[in-house]
Amino acid sequence: MKKVLILSGAGLSAESGISTFRDSDGLWENYDVMEVCSTQGWAKDRALVTEFYNARRKDIETKLPNEAHKLLARLQKRYPKQILNMTQNVDNLLEKAGCTEVTHLHGTLTDLRCESCGEVFNVGYMPQEVDDTCTFCSGAIRHNVVMFGEMAPKYENLEIAIEEATLFIAIGTSGQVIDISAIANRFEHAILVNPKQEKHGSSGYNIDEFFEYFIQEKASVAVDELETLIDDFLTQE
Repeated sequence: MKKVLILSGAGLSAESGISTFRDSDGLWENYDVMEVCSTQGWAKDRALVTEFYNARRKDIETKLPNEAHKLLARLQKRYPKQILNMTQNVDNLLEKAGCTEVTHLHGTLTDLRCESCGEVFNVGYMPQEVDDTCTFCSGAIRHNVVMFGEMAPKYENLEIAIEEATLFIAIGTSGQVIDISAIANRFEHAILVNPKQEKHGSSGYNIDEFFEYFIQEKASVAVDELETLIDDFLTQE
């Protein structure tokens, strides 16, 4: 059975008004990224990091999915066993659009996690208190977002999906966190959706050179062309 691995990044949600930090000189909503998104920052000032994620959680409450989110939900409904939807984003816009099976590689803003037993709690858009404790083991509670300096356990799911899929699609990601060039190199068929060309590290190559198709548009603009390519791939013998 043909399967499509769709890996989305910050560019997918940026069109819905969700801020990204990679285009803002190390600042994210006036916070130093390393102070609020790293294990060092967490150890140094838990209150500051908690404040930051509370603000991010509150921010996504009013954000709405764009046409690209809606396309991915449509495709998942149309091909329920053939779309492997994975995202680097920690927002819930894919779910708001109607996606029911999404692997969040870097965690989820709407959840908290116990540092002791690992239990995950859905809190929606509610703020976390610094001294919140786990109802199961009384351990300390933290945000459920992977920080710089710690492992991302869901990457194991990504590797499994790479082995299962026959078409790889990268949407709105620069490849700086997950090397999409290396992934695309493992596929006969691969599609990149990004509004600009990105360099592959210091190699001098453009990332799009590793892909069969490059749709150089914002994700919401690329939906019609992308939908046609996916439909053709999955329906042709």
